[in-house]
Amino acid sequence: MTTRRAALRLGFHTALVATASFGPLRVTHAQTNREPLQPTPQLRQVLTAPRLVGQQRLTYWGFDVYDASLWASSAFVAEDWAKQLLVLELRYLRDFKGTDIAQRSIDEMQGQRPLSAVQQNTWSATLQGIIPNVRAGERITGIYAPDKGMQLLHQDRLLGELRDLDLAQRFMGIWLAPETSQRKLRQHLLAGAQP
Repeated sequence: MTTRRAALRLGFHTALVATASFGPLRVTHAQTNREPLQPTPQLRQVLTAPRLVGQQRLTYWGFDVYDASLWASSAFVAEDWAKQLLVLELRYLRDFKGTDIAQRSIDEMQGQRPLSAVQQNTWSATLQGIIPNVRAGERITGIYAPDKGMQLLHQDRLLGELRDLDLAQRFMGIWLAPETSQRKLRQHLLAGAQP
């Protein structure tokens, strides 16, 4: 009995650790009983006519990870996402270490197109220096401007900026690039885009 209990405990612990580093994630529909999202005053300052393009919940082995929401102006076109002003909000549903989020981000960018050793080291240090630990219910928001880079906010407080335009685009590409590992998530985030 104790061996079986130890094995179950080890399996559960392994699942939680894998969740913390994201692992191979599965997309599920966000809860249908949630209130429709409305643009915040901050979104209205960034986007002239903020419009929710799409939203989706990410889960791993039945564990909710985060709810993702993509906001753009009313003229948003999916094929040209990297050339447009965008706001991506991740509302975390579990606690995560910032270092784990940064490492998973590097792994995802590496999956889009291989990074050089310099990019990997520099970008990893940048992300680890800017991404905080998050608790369930907290938000990280990325404001992407193709000619300026990206601002990252935690609970509406500016964390810093990614001024390297390639890093900013590749980081946003984790969710929006055709090469993303999470194609269903991308599909749902872009669901309200113009054809």
